[in-house]
Amino acid sequence: MPKLPVYKTEKQETYVRFTMLAFAVILILYGLTCNTPTEIIQGVSAIVNTQAGLITDSIVVGGMGGAFVNAGLVTLMSIGLMWATKTSFTGMNIACLFLMAGFSLFGKDICNILPIILGGYLYSIYKRESFGKYIYATLYGTALAPVVTEVISLSMTRGSTSSAVSGWLVGIAIGFVLPPISTYTMRIHQGYNLYNVGFTAGLIGMVLASIFKSMGHDFETRFEWSTGNNFSLFIFLFLLFSSMVLVGFLWNGNSFQNLWRLTRHSGRSIADFVILDGYPVTLMNMGIVGVAATVYVLLVGGQLNGPTIGGIFSVCGFGAFGKHIRNITPVVLGVVLSSFFMVWELQDPAVLLAALFATGLAPIAGQFGWIWGMIAGFVHASVVLNVGILHAGLNLYNNGFSAGLVCIVLLPLIEALKREKEQ
Repeated sequence: MPKLPVYKTEKQETYVRFTMLAFAVILILYGLTCNTPTEIIQGVSAIVNTQAGLITDSIVVGGMGGAFVNAGLVTLMSIGLMWATKTSFTGMNIACLFLMAGFSLFGKDICNILPIILGGYLYSIYKRESFGKYIYATLYGTALAPVVTEVISLSMTRGSTSSAVSGWLVGIAIGFVLPPISTYTMRIHQGYNLYNVGFTAGLIGMVLASIFKSMGHDFETRFEWSTGNNFSLFIFLFLLFSSMVLVGFLWNGNSFQNLWRLTRHSGRSIADFVILDGYPVTLMNMGIVGVAATVYVLLVGGQLNGPTIGGIFSVCGFGAFGKHIRNITPVVLGVVLSSFFMVWELQDPAVLLAALFATGLAPIAGQFGWIWGMIAGFVHASVVLNVGILHAGLNLYNNGFSAGLVCIVLLPLIEALKREKEQ
């Protein structure tokens, strides 16, 4: 068996920090090329002051420049928090940062994530432990950032003079309860749903939406979906992901050695590819799955915009923490197969996002084989289209919530049939 490249931990972490900082800066620079500084400031302001429930495309709200600058700033803030808490930079960080960047293109902004982060910090103080222990759950938990803007909007509608305070208090409470609940939900799906906090956020969002509805609040249906930017965004994404493959190739000694070997992992959490296979190989894997996700969107006739790039960044980021071309392909094929039996088309927005985010179930394919992976994707495509009503769009990780429910149904069935077959 070929020997894996060996790096000192400090050196490898330096590589990860450097590339993540470069990623954030690239997002900002790309945004700056799209609009004038004045337009970008106005765009970011519009994003901050807009309700952010699903689906709200930041490109529609704040323009291309405002959307990408917002995403870059949120990513820089997240990197700063990880640095301040002295968190080791590995595949888990990369997945988290790419998810933060991606969802900052449709739902998160530099303001609505702050109360939840503060809540997570207060929980660490309550537990008398380092905030670094809860940094991932907290950052992932900003999936409920739309709750902050929703409460502020509700308070203003009812004439409250403390609308911002109300939003912050609810956001802080969410950040406080997320870490312990997310620890429990991991036991339910046993690591087969890579979007664990999405499942947690879905449960919390469902409870909050029920409370709001009981108070007489009607949720506004949102659908902001930009079109017509496929060419420019494809060039940007292709250059970004190609550079990952190239840099990984160079850092790997001008070789693709051990790249396919990475696919031996099922992807079940915790599968940190940076620790298991080295960062150069991981970076190449990220670029490959990123290109694959981008090509899929275009092949089915979809649009490259804030939400779909959020999905693509999710696939790419988790290319460092569980996903590779071998375990995501069956799940996506399951979604494609479902289109022959269902009443929707693959290019429909919700279905397009379902195919990208269904790859959170990749560990099922990696652990139990292609057939079960396709079944998981097939079922997920239908479930995800109907669970949004439960949390009223307050949970940005709607697919993570759906994936958790799919795991609850499929895993006992898989284990039962597997046990019967063995007997």
